[in-house]
Amino acid sequence: MPTNNFPQYLMKICQKILKQTGKSKLTICVVPRSKAESYYRKDQLLFRETISNVVDKLSNFENGTKYIIRHTHTRTTHLDRNGEGGEGNLPYPGITKDTCTISEQAKGKDILLIDDLYTKRVNIDEDAIQALIDNGANSVTFYSFGKTVSRNK
Repeated sequence: MPTNNFPQYLMKICQKILKQTGKSKLTICVVPRSKAESYYRKDQLLFRETISNVVDKLSNFENGTKYIIRHTHTRTTHLDRNGEGGEGNLPYPGITKDTCTISEQAKGKDILLIDDLYTKRVNIDEDAIQALIDNGANSVTFYSFGKTVSRNK
């Protein structure tokens, strides 16, 4: 999928997910990047910004793209193998609660949680789902725009 088609694709997939869930409204949240929010340049937050802009144009969706904000660095597993994973801890159960601020506005909402990468065996997405549920979300539907392929073949 070419990058310039991402907003149109996102609009279509959000409408499809809304229909599949049977919900009347979804709040869209984004899994935060691995570093503290203040660490990134604006261009490194383009994924979230693009989603935010698209959500603002959709009916039956609420913009929750800043409901999960990382305040403490973590390490990325996909870069950790070559020593570039960064500082902080690798993913573990509870890392989202320990390293992020989750907005009170998530309470009572049906959430569509979006990430740009799903890595088998890492579970950071599952941890973010659990953190939203533990903070009062009614439900969480997860959608990832990519999936890594195992290199151990």
